[in-house]
Amino acid sequence: MAMKRVAASALRAFTSSGNSTSSLLTRRLHASPGSKKIVGVFYDAKEYAAKNPNFLGCTENALGIRQWLESQGHQYIVTSDKEGPHCELEKHIPDLHVLITTPFHPAYVTAERIKKAKNLQLLLTAGIGSDHVDLKAAADAGLTVAEVTGSNVVSVAEDELMRVLILVRNFVPGHHQVISGDWNVAGIAYRAYDLEGKTVGTVGAGRIGRLLLQRLKPFNCNLLYHDRIKMDPELENQTGAKFEEDLDKMLPKCDIIVINMPLTEKTRGMFDKDRIARLKKGVLIVNNARGAIMDTQAVVDGCSSGQIGGYSGDVWNPQPAPKDHPWRYMPNQAMTPHISGTTIDAQIRYAAGVKDMLDRYFKGEDFPPQHYIVKDGELASQYR
Repeated sequence: MAMKRVAASALRAFTSSGNSTSSLLTRRLHASPGSKKIVGVFYDAKEYAAKNPNFLGCTENALGIRQWLESQGHQYIVTSDKEGPHCELEKHIPDLHVLITTPFHPAYVTAERIKKAKNLQLLLTAGIGSDHVDLKAAADAGLTVAEVTGSNVVSVAEDELMRVLILVRNFVPGHHQVISGDWNVAGIAYRAYDLEGKTVGTVGAGRIGRLLLQRLKPFNCNLLYHDRIKMDPELENQTGAKFEEDLDKMLPKCDIIVINMPLTEKTRGMFDKDRIARLKKGVLIVNNARGAIMDTQAVVDGCSSGQIGGYSGDVWNPQPAPKDHPWRYMPNQAMTPHISGTTIDAQIRYAAGVKDMLDRYFKGEDFPPQHYIVKDGELASQYR
């Protein structure tokens, strides 16, 4: 069982190092049955919380698992206050056993917080993307990190397709005209195009990237993809996409680039000033992956100069984005808060996934393999 394997791994690390204060062994000693303290960090919904009974991903509705947890004797603390030394989350760090957070309002789990969290055993992401966790520190501490893989891939892929169309058709300025009482067709039409015939490349072709390619195929685009792993021929034929092994050869071919890769040390800042300068002038970029994959100022400069013809996404660095974040004010942007993966349908799926993993955790059972990001001190391949 999962807890037994973690314990065995911890004991091996302890005996091989000769260190009696091994953090891995400490985690094993706290992996005992009984009541657990679980902390959930979500965004506040306020007056919207009661408008939909399936609005589960907020502090008020807390994934819909409060009654279930408390009926089993567990303590469930829920907050949106996650930043700074005096925040509500910080008060619970020393004695919590499980921390649940989301990519939409992430609790940043640093090495310092992990060191303070002496009882912590499990970090769960309600959704997809665990880069808000210092994964190396979590692995070194013997923690398990998991997410609800697949829970919002349809939601994000649909959102990406919407953003592609919004940028291609120059929709946002037209919408702003309506709000402001203007009527200037020329001010929109001079940079509005058809999607048909354009070259669209996805950087990353995992679950979301593949769904996007499938949804783009009926638009008769020229579809390209770059990934660590080439699709099998049948799937490649279904999407109609061509594999590009060399990213920097693919990117200048693209009229539209969609980012679909996780944030890792290798991808952080990947789209910097030099790489953006090598793209086709006027390229459109959609990024629902992670804001830190882009160099923030390089994107601003690219949009201002026209090198980037339009930029749309819902991910920022940091999150929530401060009021003075430059992406809020750069030209030709169609940005939103982080919403693509938190549709009501996705919330139902990731709430159910969190409940299932907590149930397995209480019973000492393994999670579905695809949900693990850190297990037995090993990182999932996409984060290495």
